[in-house]
Amino acid sequence: MRPMTDVVILDAVRTPVGRRGGGLSTMHPADLLAVPQKAVFERTGVDPAAVGQVVGGCVSQIGEQAFNIARTAWLTAGLPLTVAATTVDSQCGSSQQATNVASSLVGSGTVDVALACGVEVMSRIPIGSNAKGDFGRPMPKSYFPQYEPTSQFEGAERIAEKWGITRSDCDQFGLTSQERGARAWAEGRFDGSIVEVDAPDLGDDGKPTGTTHRVARDEGLRETSLEKLATLKPVAREDGVHTAGSSSQISDGAAAVLMATAERAAELGVKPRARIVDTCLVGVDPVLMLTGPIDASEKLFSRTGLSLSDMDVVEINEAFASVVLAWARELGSDLENVNPNGGAIALGHPLGGTGAVLMTKAVHELERTGGRYALVTMCCGGGLGTGTIIERI
Repeated sequence: MRPMTDVVILDAVRTPVGRRGGGLSTMHPADLLAVPQKAVFERTGVDPAAVGQVVGGCVSQIGEQAFNIARTAWLTAGLPLTVAATTVDSQCGSSQQATNVASSLVGSGTVDVALACGVEVMSRIPIGSNAKGDFGRPMPKSYFPQYEPTSQFEGAERIAEKWGITRSDCDQFGLTSQERGARAWAEGRFDGSIVEVDAPDLGDDGKPTGTTHRVARDEGLRETSLEKLATLKPVAREDGVHTAGSSSQISDGAAAVLMATAERAAELGVKPRARIVDTCLVGVDPVLMLTGPIDASEKLFSRTGLSLSDMDVVEINEAFASVVLAWARELGSDLENVNPNGGAIALGHPLGGTGAVLMTKAVHELERTGGRYALVTMCCGGGLGTGTIIERI
């Protein structure tokens, strides 16, 4: 189903994705998210006061990422205090769901301009930080008779078993991700979609020295080979098919997507880059946990009348190789146009920032290739799947 009002994307931009302990690890998450938040207005010339609402995604909302970080980043950036913000948690799909919620606010007429965004600095706030401490466990004992508790690692292995995905399949997929990511940077495919970041230098005492270093490229890329990948130990089971070479990387990063009604875009004098065709968030088996992209894709195709063959670009999060490979087998994809510039295995997965990163990649890749439609989809902890179809204008 199409939105009641055409929702268009005015701009989408991301920071480079930093590796764990890398160039972005010295930044407070709010400072990092402020970078793409400001950049979309500098690039488009839109007055930030025109934004009706900001919707941000972040998973580990504790410490530096607590207290509604989308709002904190906005204020940190010096943007208008009258603009409200909300931070959502749909696990790994948080900032894609933030994009979907923001587009719904625009499509429903609640606001006519919205900013979606997301951030995670996993170097500073490790995954699972908000599920630890002295405040009890996230799941009550009454949950366990309903569903077997599994980790995402175990879910990925069970997906591999169900779809007959081998260690060799995963190693080859991991290598392809690295090769495509390296090619994208070598050919300048990310030109125009990246905002470089000046991050503070820290002294031995952990405090800023007053100088900065520039982070201009994704830091997760590694030179590897099938021979090297074959030597890596499994990360979940002793006989598992996933290794560090076929799983997403712990990362730091942020992105932002500026949306408006088509009419408001014309009033602002900004040429839209793409149109939101449809969005969804689906629930799936929380034990297998990571099959959401299958159901989300099928739901979007059923509702829009489009099919996988209509998609010129697919961005599906490479949480684990088996997630993408199982999706491909169910949907009948040959993977040729899937993550054409590398995915989370090569570039990294900053949890709450990844959805907006994938949206940014999709918008710019459609423009680079002259394609028409793109599908963005992610698996999420707890058994969710996010989905968005966009059309280049």
